[in-house]
Order: sequence, then C-alpha cells, then structure tokens
Amino acid sequence: MGMATQGGNLISSDNVEGTDVYDPSGNKIGQIDHLMIDKVSGVVRYAIMTFGGFLGIGEGEHPLPWKAFRYDTNLGGYVTNVTEQQLQNAPEYSDKSWGDRDWESRLHQHFGSTPYWEEGGAGSTGGIGSQTGRGTDQTAGF
Repeated sequence: MGMATQGGNLISSDNVEGTDVYDPSGNKIGQIDHLMIDKVSGVVRYAIMTFGGFLGIGEGEHPLPWKAFRYDTNLGGYVTNVTEQQLQNAPEYSDKSWGDRDWESRLHQHFGSTPYWEEGGAGSTGGIGSQTGRGTDQTAGF
C-alpha cells in the first residue's frame, strides 16, 4: 500500500500538529495541537492551539477559526493576529461544545471572524489557502 506524500501546497495533518504559532512580530506564542475538520466537506474549520505554561503545566488550549492563521515559510510556522488576551478571554469549551452552534457563533464573534456557515457557497473554504502575494505564504483571510 502506498503512502501519501506532501508536495506543493499540501501538508499532512500530522505535520501541522506541533507546528509553532507566532504573533505578527515573529514571537512564538504557542503551537497547533490538533485540527477540527468538517466531516462532510473535509475542510479544516478550527485549529486547537496551546499556549503558555512550562513543561505542560499551566498550559492553555483554545480553538481558533482556521482562517485566523496564515503559514509563513520564513518562520516555518503559522502567524496569527490573535492576542494572548483574546485567547485568555475566549469562550470556554469542552468536547461537547462542538455540537453547539451558539457556542461556535460566540467563538467567531469573539475573534471577529465570519462563521464558516455564513460565508456562502457549499463547502466554502473562506479563502483558506489563498495566495497573499508574500512569496509562498498561505493565508486564510481572517
């Protein structure tokens, strides 16, 4: 059986997990822990980001809309405009939150993004993977 390989603009999800996340100034603010993927469309909707703490103690874990990230080839990681204060004040979540559209609405409102179900077009990616004109950076247009 063949193995899927990466190439071009594609990346394996196991290579996204553990990737560093930076603020716009290039300071590391956390890592991608895992992704939440729409079962029907196959589109990534959220990245669960970990931040803070030391050796896993006091570490926070928060979902952010996937559109909040862009990949920066120079940093080898994702950049977001989300602040630490926004992360700390974000709506709390649990595994049960994923079935709660009201919670998702509050999350998108908190981060100032349009919910994916309001973007129009079946399976709309909301600009995920669009070119930004900055080399090979990928942005989601948050």
